[in-house]
Amino acid sequence: MNHAFVAALSDAGHTAESLAEQLGVHPKTVARWANPGHIPQTRHRSTVAELLGRETDALWPDVVRRREPVWFRPWVDIEREATNLRTFELAWVPGLLQIEAYARATLAGGMLTADAAEDLVAARLNRQAILHREHAPLLVAVLDEGVLRRRVGDSRALMGAQLAHLLACAELPNVQLHVVPADAPSYPGLDGPFVIADMPGGSRAAHVDSAAQAQILDQPSDLANLERRWERIRGEALPRGRSLDLVKEAAASWS
Repeated sequence: MNHAFVAALSDAGHTAESLAEQLGVHPKTVARWANPGHIPQTRHRSTVAELLGRETDALWPDVVRRREPVWFRPWVDIEREATNLRTFELAWVPGLLQIEAYARATLAGGMLTADAAEDLVAARLNRQAILHREHAPLLVAVLDEGVLRRRVGDSRALMGAQLAHLLACAELPNVQLHVVPADAPSYPGLDGPFVIADMPGGSRAAHVDSAAQAQILDQPSDLANLERRWERIRGEALPRGRSLDLVKEAAASWS
């Protein structure tokens, strides 16, 4: 329980319903902010603090300690509040399902300093807490088979460990894993990875990655296009059981 937020809400004479009305969000969203690990999106945070007469870091001290890049924080806030996440990855295991060594290997060889890389690894691992909390979001992950076959890092054992972890994550009740097999014909996922987040109250947002700049999309036309891509990608993916068999076979091949 975030006792600082609960106390501030009471001291200001607000309820979850009254605060939600002023912010234009669902009362359940405000109620979640009383739980550890739930932080308002950037666009609401300062307004909430002002309405409650508190400093932001007094209500959510984790904001000060955050280690992810500033440009990525709005998406982490969305991810933390989402009820469902649908992610497609063409080249990597999704960050929410990575082990530490794999996460570190994905950053190797870039322009980052050692300290900056370690901050990114820590931030990526911290994000994974959402999958193990009470009322965790449903994560549906679709991967291209190339993710399983392409070595990341210098060790074959690293890939074996990562795929073993992927299988363990797939056993969680809130995680579904599917693989698009290598013999699938050309499909829309080849355009690149993306994530669609379903939010409380029925709204949606999406994160689209690229080599130049990641984007957060919330316009209905953009989301409709991504929804169509998602459905076509899912149509090429194997069912859950066959997908897990393929991951098991790939994991064994790295030993």
